[in-house]
Amino acid sequence: MKKTFVLEDLDCANCAAKIENAVNDLEGVVSATVSFMTGKLTLEAEEADFEAVLDEVEKIIGRVDGDVTLIR
Repeated sequence: MKKTFVLEDLDCANCAAKIENAVNDLEGVVSATVSFMTGKLTLEAEEADFEAVLDEVEKIIGRVDGDVTLIR
């Protein structure tokens, strides 16, 4: 399953790269890309694991930059 999400208040290219790298390291993630220019995260993961992966993604975003919000 592949979906794109808005990362509200993403204002740091370095933070975008950190989020992308950490999400790609998660178990169950096929691929993840963060576009700083559009403020979007494209996430591909197994459908059965998708919600659990998304919960972990939100935790990662909070650790990297507490001001960024993932819009589901």
